[in-house]
Amino acid sequence: MQRVDCIAALLALALVGPAAAADLNVVGLFGNKAVVSIDGGPPRTLSVGQRSPEGVVLVAVDRETATFEVEGERRVLRMGQAYVARGGGGSGTVILKADARGHFLTDGQVNGGNVRFLVDTGATMISLSAADARRLGIDYLKGQRGIVQTAAGPTPAYKVKLDSVRVGDIAMNGVDALVVEAGLPFALLGMSFLNRTEMKREGETMVLIKRF
Repeated sequence: MQRVDCIAALLALALVGPAAAADLNVVGLFGNKAVVSIDGGPPRTLSVGQRSPEGVVLVAVDRETATFEVEGERRVLRMGQAYVARGGGGSGTVILKADARGHFLTDGQVNGGNVRFLVDTGATMISLSAADARRLGIDYLKGQRGIVQTAAGPTPAYKVKLDSVRVGDIAMNGVDALVVEAGLPFALLGMSFLNRTEMKREGETMVLIKRF
């Protein structure tokens, strides 16, 4: 009987195990609570000290930010900001179809906010307009300032680090980007993202497979 009890206890410990990594998006903040979406699910409310079934713990809340414990580390997120789990991103594969002009356009997310990307292998980094950066809550004026050449002529640009970028099932943290003040009609999905994928093109189809 004791042997059976011991085996049952060991099985229970094995089933508990560490929680799987979780993607986290902050939807709202109020009082000592945060409204969050976890792994793309519907919004739910967590109170300070509460742990979600995915293993996300709400540690603290103030007027502008919420502090979470995710994957054993503390993360401070503003409302609308996202954290993408290491190793997250589903299958890590995206299939894109060219439009009538041969361009590859795709919807994605930057720091949890929606962005329409144009795939551009000629762009060194992801490039965002200043308007998109402001909408996404990116304080780009604190970035490294430089000048870039656009169709409208030379314009100021700022190098920044994006907390998270997601395109389909591919999600990455800490991606370099440029915020361009003028002359950028589309957000460009440049090589700071694409270099971390394997790109395959066959006719009007492009396949991106996450490498790291």
